[in-house]
Amino acid sequence: MLRTLSRYKYLYAMLVPVVAYYALFHYAPMYGAIIAFQDFRPLKGIGGSEWVGLAHFIDFFTGPYAWRLIRNTFMINLYELLFSFPAPIILALLLNEIRQNLFKRSIQTITYMPHFISIVVMAGIVLDFASSDGVINRIIEMLGGEKTSFMTRPEWFYPVYIISGIWQHVGWGSIIYLAALAGIDPTLYEAGVVDGAGRWRQFLHITLPGIAPTIIIMFILQIGSMMSIGFEKVLLLYNPSIYETADVIATYVYRKGLLELNYSFSAAVGIFNSIINFALLVFANRMSRKYSETSLW
Repeated sequence: MLRTLSRYKYLYAMLVPVVAYYALFHYAPMYGAIIAFQDFRPLKGIGGSEWVGLAHFIDFFTGPYAWRLIRNTFMINLYELLFSFPAPIILALLLNEIRQNLFKRSIQTITYMPHFISIVVMAGIVLDFASSDGVINRIIEMLGGEKTSFMTRPEWFYPVYIISGIWQHVGWGSIIYLAALAGIDPTLYEAGVVDGAGRWRQFLHITLPGIAPTIIIMFILQIGSMMSIGFEKVLLLYNPSIYETADVIATYVYRKGLLELNYSFSAAVGIFNSIINFALLVFANRMSRKYSETSLW
């Protein structure tokens, strides 16, 4: 062990900042999660606050918003799994079929660019485009339709959120799949051609199996965050008139914890969310290990 450390000391030295970051900002703060079981008072601190057990968890599950928050969080992530997750895979497969390099690189550049737009700017663009006098409604009017205030109608929040997410991240997300496609041995395609396999057969028996491990790993990670969602984006897009479909666990924790200063209650809700995510991750990994040869551990 000491010989290995001495031999690769510079590589291990490069790990120190990363380990320190996670230790200080991810693991050390976990100590504060115990306030979920206390009636936390900042002046008394964690050590002096009164213990209340599972009272905050019971308050959440018996409250009027629990089902709505869980449903919205789950549904948005389910739609992302159904529509946003396959989008970069499809784009990567389409780009892989393009033989004209200039055209291929142009499409890649165009699809990558939205990823580098700030989430605040992106939300502003979406709100402006989807407003009553925005570009989308002007196009609808030109086609003879009636204007719709998309961001004040609850039923439109899911489509707006998912479509804007695909637009912003589909190009960037395709990079990992393009890398996986580049790693497939070209001789396999040559052998397929010799055996008389067309493009569709090559896709089914060479391309898809070649990127399947990458797809499975990304799918497991996506399942593991089913109860998580981009907090900043929802916070910037939603408003009280669409809480019915837009309010999620993360925004509820923000309002209860930082706006209403109910730290213990928000910590309890956050712990519940983390437990569900962890359970989903373990379940997805176990199913993947059972039915395929790919898993996280």
